[in-house]
Amino acid sequence: MFRTRRLRKTDGIRRLVRENQLSVNDFIYPLFIEEGEGIEKEIVSMPGIKRWSLDTVSKELDEVVALNIPAVILFGIPTEKDEVGTETWNDNGIMQQAVRYIKKNYPSLYVITDVCFCEYTSHGHCGVLCDNDVDNDATLVNLAKQVISHAKAGVDMVAPSGMMDGTIAMIRESLDQAGYPNLPIMGYSVKYASAFYGPFRDAADSAPSFGDRRTYQMDPANRDEGLREATFDDEEGADILMVKPALSYLDIIRDLKENFDRPIACYNVSGEYAMVKAAAEKGWIDGERVMMESLLSMKRAGADIIITYFAKEAARALLNK
Repeated sequence: MFRTRRLRKTDGIRRLVRENQLSVNDFIYPLFIEEGEGIEKEIVSMPGIKRWSLDTVSKELDEVVALNIPAVILFGIPTEKDEVGTETWNDNGIMQQAVRYIKKNYPSLYVITDVCFCEYTSHGHCGVLCDNDVDNDATLVNLAKQVISHAKAGVDMVAPSGMMDGTIAMIRESLDQAGYPNLPIMGYSVKYASAFYGPFRDAADSAPSFGDRRTYQMDPANRDEGLREATFDDEEGADILMVKPALSYLDIIRDLKENFDRPIACYNVSGEYAMVKAAAEKGWIDGERVMMESLLSMKRAGADIIITYFAKEAARALLNK
């Protein structure tokens, strides 16, 4: 009889035959940067995650660098919002200031910007409204302005998250024409209209003031559509394809891994993070083990890159192994 348990008997053999390994090199850490001064504000629904102003964020960035986390993705929270989110292409806006600050003071960090409008619009939707829905093509015009402003600030990568049709093509053409042909794009290629985003809306003040985002984010019931969405981003020039959320969409991550010759990212979103934290606080689960098992499941499904609020904790856990 062949006994499969022979290769599970000791830690040494388990390590030798382990098929997937988590590394700190897999992680991107999200950062919320709020316009103002003296801000270090705990996000109640996301224990351990805070909103920072530029004069306080060095405390967080020092820790990120010390843990050797390679990259951060920035979300800006402005003081002024309007109907179309004009602050997104203000060259002295909070996102642009944050990019310049980090590139100057933490040159080893790879800086990615989330490119969207929901944090910057008075209505909380991801673009220009027309008849109570987002006008796809009018929003694309403003996306081009936003990414060029981020490029001028010195960002290393842009990550458009609004799920507008034609986003990647518009951004790639705009960056190329503006003299930034080498600036990569990470597409939020397969982004679902998910209930797991709830805590993020607290973090970024981005909840829609009416309706929801189901006319532009994907139906959670659909799998084949995810491949179509990713195919469009791939053909339009995305350098990395992302699936969001992660845990409930591991099948989609695997689909992309098997069908595209590009790096695959996933976003371990706020609700996934909050559930683990809440259950661990109650003593119902071993929070660290569940965290690491969840992240490993994303890697096993095929993710090359994991955007996660657990990045610092997971990096410490890996150091202590």
